[in-house]
Amino acid sequence: MLEERTLTGVDRYFKITERGSTVSREVRGGLATFFAMSYIVVLNPLILSGADSSGQVLGLERVAAVTAFVAGILTILMGAWAKHPFALATGLGVNAFVAITVATHPGLSWPDMMGLVMLSGITMLILVLTGFRTAVFKAVPEGLKTAIVVGIGLFIALIGLVNAGFVRRIPDAAGTTVPVGLGFDGKLLGWPTLVFIVGLILTIALVVRKVKGAILIGIIASTVLANILELTLHIGPSFDGKNFNPAGWSLVAPELSKWSFPDLSLIGHFDLFGSFSHLGFVAAALLAFVILLSIFFDAMGTMVGLAGEAGTIDKDGNIPNVDRVLMVDAVGAIAGGGASVSSNQIYVESGAGIGEGARTGLASVVTGVLFLIAMFVTPLIKLVPFEAVAPALVVVGFMMVSQVGKIDWADWGIAIPAFLTFTLMPFTYSIANGLGAGFIAYVLIRTFQGRGKEIHPLMWAVAAAFLLFFGIGPIEQLFGIH
Repeated sequence: MLEERTLTGVDRYFKITERGSTVSREVRGGLATFFAMSYIVVLNPLILSGADSSGQVLGLERVAAVTAFVAGILTILMGAWAKHPFALATGLGVNAFVAITVATHPGLSWPDMMGLVMLSGITMLILVLTGFRTAVFKAVPEGLKTAIVVGIGLFIALIGLVNAGFVRRIPDAAGTTVPVGLGFDGKLLGWPTLVFIVGLILTIALVVRKVKGAILIGIIASTVLANILELTLHIGPSFDGKNFNPAGWSLVAPELSKWSFPDLSLIGHFDLFGSFSHLGFVAAALLAFVILLSIFFDAMGTMVGLAGEAGTIDKDGNIPNVDRVLMVDAVGAIAGGGASVSSNQIYVESGAGIGEGARTGLASVVTGVLFLIAMFVTPLIKLVPFEAVAPALVVVGFMMVSQVGKIDWADWGIAIPAFLTFTLMPFTYSIANGLGAGFIAYVLIRTFQGRGKEIHPLMWAVAAAFLLFFGIGPIEQLFGIH
């Protein structure tokens, strides 16, 4: 009886039945999301592994532990307070920008750069608290919101195909204008790619048969196959730090590594205004502006896409508790900078859990708890290679792209911006780039059509901000910043 009352209380708090879900679906969704994005615990330390101008490094073990810790806390907060199945972790793209900036700016240290990330997060939190960020979300036309869902679907599918080695970048040395191709040298290669193909076929079969837990079963089955192949054939990673093996696993070769106690000493390792003294006000402010725009619009686009797939957007185009979602995301940038792991943001891989049936914050609580456990059992994370979760991302991508029919293709003032939005997201590997192109095109075309009065004033402001964002290169040259 007590257990029944407890479950009823959980149901009411998270609105599980109201959103057409069950506790078991939420748990499966939380597991699927964790498996789909757990790679960040391994990948983030590699991205942030370089030395700063003073020769200091953050340390692989420390970054891994804090990456899992911050992701766990923020994802639980998202689930328990904002009540959405959106998981957070260190944002890919921002962390690469941070690493490249530290490497290419003499005099800039890791604490300086993380201070800039924190300042961007604090600015974004102010924009949320003043209602500006929510107002921008509401100013976006419905057709563009649908395009965002489609774009993220294409993006997440491409991530899966690239992670699996099914699609690969063609080296510039090849002298071709084609940026990507099938497999390696035009051919599918290696056992890891077979794991992806088998996993994709299995996941599709389970999904079309409407088997409960289809996506999670696909991930687990692919992981088992991957580990069997690695144990028997000793395939190894595609790059071990020295040698390139095109037939290897894309990043993580499945293995059970040694256990180590988590080191969280990076927390608080930042200098809020150090970059201004080392780079000067203009250069530091421009860097902060780029970070701010990226995390501002990446999160908004991801949130819209995932909420659209989860069916939590109401008939007026609003998302429940949107202020709380945006506030947690802003806190993610602050927490990520303050812990030296770069800005944390909502992950598109949350779509794996949503595809599994997750509709409420309970799924995020499950994912967050698993991230906290991951601090202590990092060896288990390495059992799951990219190729095992990539099929889930491709299938979820299909589910999201299926909404493309909701766009009014007869209205070119929406259709062309929508097209630019959902094509540039995967082609430039950036949600923010797709949003920027779509927003600018919408403002311009509506003006050309003589329908400027239909443009919300905030859309003009956002389009202007994106013009600055895209023109940051010439602006840096103008001010002599390198």
